[in-house]
Amino acid sequence: MMDDRVFVELTEAPLDAAHLSSLVEGPEMGAVVTFSGNVRNHNRGRRVEHLEYDAYRPMAERQLREIAEEASRRWECRIAVQHRVGRLEIGEASVLVAAACAHRGDAFDACRFTIDTLKERVPIWKREVWEGGEAWIEGERDAPVNPEGR
Repeated sequence: MMDDRVFVELTEAPLDAAHLSSLVEGPEMGAVVTFSGNVRNHNRGRRVEHLEYDAYRPMAERQLREIAEEASRRWECRIAVQHRVGRLEIGEASVLVAAACAHRGDAFDACRFTIDTLKERVPIWKREVWEGGEAWIEGERDAPVNPEGR
């Protein structure tokens, strides 16, 4: 969804930072800051094979919009946010944030607020898969998938 200041989307398609930035740029915007959260090949001493994201879409999209609208109001900027769902391979972007403001400090602050708040509030879940196991990851904790906790 896009109005003149906010764009949010959950998608199964690969993310494109240049496209997302183009949605927020404008002649009044002196700074565009982007953040890309990428799938890395390790976590907690394990070699990660891939990640799988799932979300409660209606609530996740609503909360993404609320966060982006709050950032837009606080820093007088445009914000665009995309988050992938489904299977992601190593190196792929799972989340993108683009913030465009008149000044760079505001753009950095708006971008940081958006990604940090998204991680705290939006119902998007991540399953980490590695050789010999998998776990749903929530913040700094991981919940084993099997009942024996292995």
